[in-house]
Amino acid sequence: MNYQKLDAALASALNQVQNSDAQSLTVFIHTEPVLDATAIDVLEKIGVNDVTPGKNIFTATLSANAISQLSAQPWVQHIRLSQQLNFVNTKLNFKKLSV
Repeated sequence: MNYQKLDAALASALNQVQNSDAQSLTVFIHTEPVLDATAIDVLEKIGVNDVTPGKNIFTATLSANAISQLSAQPWVQHIRLSQQLNFVNTKLNFKKLSV
């Protein structure tokens, strides 16, 4: 595994994975802008959908083993963990803001 291509959140999540074959991590895969047929085949085999020419950011839910294999590919620039975003409470108390 090439940890230099992983963000800190993904590296931490990989350390907590119980089953390295279970597809449990949703990630963003950043690749070189132009992929050859072999790279496209690798992405499709691990479960990446919508691999089209000219696209260089892909989303997929992968296993720790698949992430390890991808990180070793020279055409993969980096892999980031997709994280659940929480809404910020935007309700304002206008009484406090009045002049």
